[in-house]
Amino acid sequence: MTMAEAEAGRAAIRRALRSLKRRHLAEEGAHGPAIEALTRPFAAHALEWKEKAEKHELELQQCYKAQSRLSDQLVTEIEECKASKALLKEKEAMVTCLQAELEKTSEENVQLKQSLDEKTKALDLLIQEHQVVKAELEQALTKLKTAEDENQSLIDRWMLEKMKDAERLNEANAMYEEMVLKLKTAGVGGIQHNAQQEADGIIRRSEAGYTETPIPSTCTITIRAHDGGCGSLMFEHNSDRLISGGQDQTVKIWSAHNGALTSTLHGCLGSVNDLAVTNDNKFVVAACSSNKLFVWEVNGGRPRHTLTGHTKNVSSVDASWVKSFIVASSSNDRTIKIWDLQTGFCKSTILSASNPSSLAFIDGDIICSGHRDGNLRLWDIRSGRCTTQIAAHLDVTSVCVSRSKNFILTSGRDNVHNLFDVRTLEVCGTFRAMGNRVVGSWAKPCISPDENCIAAGSSDGSVYIWSRLKNDMPTILEGYSSPVLASAWCGLGPLATSDRNHIYIWS
Repeated sequence: MTMAEAEAGRAAIRRALRSLKRRHLAEEGAHGPAIEALTRPFAAHALEWKEKAEKHELELQQCYKAQSRLSDQLVTEIEECKASKALLKEKEAMVTCLQAELEKTSEENVQLKQSLDEKTKALDLLIQEHQVVKAELEQALTKLKTAEDENQSLIDRWMLEKMKDAERLNEANAMYEEMVLKLKTAGVGGIQHNAQQEADGIIRRSEAGYTETPIPSTCTITIRAHDGGCGSLMFEHNSDRLISGGQDQTVKIWSAHNGALTSTLHGCLGSVNDLAVTNDNKFVVAACSSNKLFVWEVNGGRPRHTLTGHTKNVSSVDASWVKSFIVASSSNDRTIKIWDLQTGFCKSTILSASNPSSLAFIDGDIICSGHRDGNLRLWDIRSGRCTTQIAAHLDVTSVCVSRSKNFILTSGRDNVHNLFDVRTLEVCGTFRAMGNRVVGSWAKPCISPDENCIAAGSSDGSVYIWSRLKNDMPTILEGYSSPVLASAWCGLGPLATSDRNHIYIWS
């Protein structure tokens, strides 16, 4: 109902009231003489009638007022009726829309029911496949248990061979003591030292299978390798191919024979902190500052895996020398992770109380790690437990295991290099020099293939080489203009060292 219609209704009511009032006045005028005639005989009752007339007039006025209120209520009711009709139409439209939605929902319900039936059938199929996979897993676990038993048997045999080696060493020592006694009796003192070296060398070569390595003295090849610095070096197993990693986010493979670049591996998302190569020389693994490890195929340089899981800078990596697909890494997130290169997934995570700065495999299931709290720790990767903890330095920066796995070389910020005997876990050599300063956490010393020499770079740009058997002054290789960051000793003889820009091959 519009405002114009409501106003027209009120105007009509007012006109009707005015017409009623005029009619009333007209009637009063028409009946006036009669009333006057009637009032004369009844003059005595005039006062009473007057009161009644006034009362009736008051009642009439009240009736007019009541009529006016009723008219207003009627207008209001009419407006409410029209509003109710509009609301009714709106509700009817809503009901129609809801009926359409109900039909649509019913159709969707039917489709969902069909989908549920399909998913139920698929779930049944998955359950059956899960049962099959579970049976295969049980078979694999059985094979794993058998393999573990065989592995334990191999370890027992290996320990037996170590005991035999120790017996041979004891026999050699007895032979040496007998020779020394004979020489003392004969009065020949100058031959004693040569006899000692000969006996010890025979046992070392019997254990490690390496010939004596000469101490290098001359830089034969200089390579400009990486922009910003080369912080990691290593040789392939039983090869003269040198692998380097640097701040330029690349890994390069060189020939130590002529210094030629044979391959460049791209894909790192950060600077290379450490390198490892599998025992079959098929894969190269780089630990990077981007919290990831990158794996390439050596032949072809094709990226194989990106190992993710560390939450901070990956400080070190090493590959098992027993199992070609097992790799261990350490990170500043205080974890050591064991990776499977066949799948590219993390097999297990070991939590440490201190940040591990470096690690290396000792055998197939034992790794050693150096930590910022100065301790050298040995871990069993099968159980994830620390089996041994030894105080080595104030802050261990690097660990290196010899080729025969009989020695562990540790370096620390105290500018000391300690050599531990794996069999006794006791320090069998301590190496230091006045000018030798460890280059922070970058320093990576190494052990010669015959395990007679220790090579370590210094912040003064020199390389210091100590003899394990002679307690004399170290040999110093000079020629650097910046701190020596890393070193690696090839099994075929050459020594490689690096600074911020160059790689040097010594022989």
